[in-house]
Amino acid sequence: MAYTDVRQFMEALRKTGDIVHIKQEVDWDLEIGAIGRRACETESPAILFENIRDYPGHRIFAGMLGTFRRVAIALDLAPDAPIPDIYAEYARRIEKPIKPKVVENAPCQENVVLEKDVDLYELPTPYLHEGDGGRYIATWAFEVTKDPDSGIHNWGMYRFMIHNKHYIVGWPRVTSHLGMVLHEKYVPANKPMPMAVVIGADPACNTVSTVSYGVNVDEADYAGALNQEPVELVKCKTIDLLVPAKAEIIIEGEIQPDRVTPEGPFGEYPGFRTEGMRSGTLCKIKAITYRNSPVFTIIPLGVPPDDSSVVASMTAAVAMKRGLLRHNVPVTEVYAPPHGVTHLIIVGVKQGGKKVVDQVRDFFLTRRRIDVNKIIVVDEADPFNWGEVMHDFATKCHPLRGVDTTAIEYGANPLTPCYSAEERRKYSGGLDVFDATWPAESDRFNEIPVRNSFQVMYPEELKNKVIKNWKEYGFKD
Repeated sequence: MAYTDVRQFMEALRKTGDIVHIKQEVDWDLEIGAIGRRACETESPAILFENIRDYPGHRIFAGMLGTFRRVAIALDLAPDAPIPDIYAEYARRIEKPIKPKVVENAPCQENVVLEKDVDLYELPTPYLHEGDGGRYIATWAFEVTKDPDSGIHNWGMYRFMIHNKHYIVGWPRVTSHLGMVLHEKYVPANKPMPMAVVIGADPACNTVSTVSYGVNVDEADYAGALNQEPVELVKCKTIDLLVPAKAEIIIEGEIQPDRVTPEGPFGEYPGFRTEGMRSGTLCKIKAITYRNSPVFTIIPLGVPPDDSSVVASMTAAVAMKRGLLRHNVPVTEVYAPPHGVTHLIIVGVKQGGKKVVDQVRDFFLTRRRIDVNKIIVVDEADPFNWGEVMHDFATKCHPLRGVDTTAIEYGANPLTPCYSAEERRKYSGGLDVFDATWPAESDRFNEIPVRNSFQVMYPEELKNKVIKNWKEYGFKD
């Protein structure tokens, strides 16, 4: 079934035993973040905090999609579905986008607070990590903006923290979709940019907001694809934007084209806090709308796995595979291991060699944003099997000829911990491609060693007999 709001999904997690309800009082100041962070690192169930100090009647939901098990449940697959099957189902569904449906009345507007009465501190925003620059209201949330020329909406997941009761401040990178439209179209015209922060949307809406499907594409169409039915949208009360009608909380505002204010630092998704305070994008709040008894969704970002490293890795890997295939690169699969936080990816190809490895490299170097900085290309290993990948990397990647390094002058990921502070400020960095394939021109009989594995070293008849009798030998299936 499609989970069209977060409450339906929480009920599904309750039935499968994948959510913990914490009823004792917890502190919004670090305690919620600490509990959520440890739950991520131990791959524990999602959490619903039901008793928050200073915020009676409010609830916080953490870890919505923090494991592949919960991603499988969101896609209505078996909870223990293998990761390749989850990737495949996600990829299959987004092949058929479904246009959203605009409605007049929406649960997210059951309560409306207009600009003069807005107080952001009335929302139970937790202080997540010691050392953060403030209370981050947008972590497992996404922002809705619109291109003023095309009218196409964009959903993107960007961090924003509370500046004061009327303003939030964030750091959308200039290479992001929001940053590009803001600096190319709104700032030159000295016009405020309408923006809505969506908190507590359904799993599909959050999933599609983690990846770009294209500059002229509306992510709402892909949320419909994942849910296999149209997503319901409603027009905001004070700005000309459409937002998910069944979200829990909507914050309506305008990004100021001529004002900045300090933002950060923040413990980010690569698992490090890499920067101090910086100039942030300031947004003035015009209204807050919300459901009765709203559920505030968060992600205590940090060392993988968590919602970001699981979901964003999957959506990014599928997008990379689609892009490589469009450029006629003969890939079989692309896997972004959650612990690689999209800095490291594995690319499987039908046949290896320098030519195809160069094609993989060149595809990534033409992208507007180059978040990845290490690529391992394999031809025999299953990209989803980390043991096979590591074995091929260790034995087939030549230490001299098998490593291709390219400097990136602009477009690199400024949240990459190994980059220097200067490199992060300049969006500069590099890309390493590791060729763990056999050269295409190699003599298969005389130059390529034979792999000593069960699949390779034994005749089919014997392998089938061993597999058939495995349980009889006394092994578990």
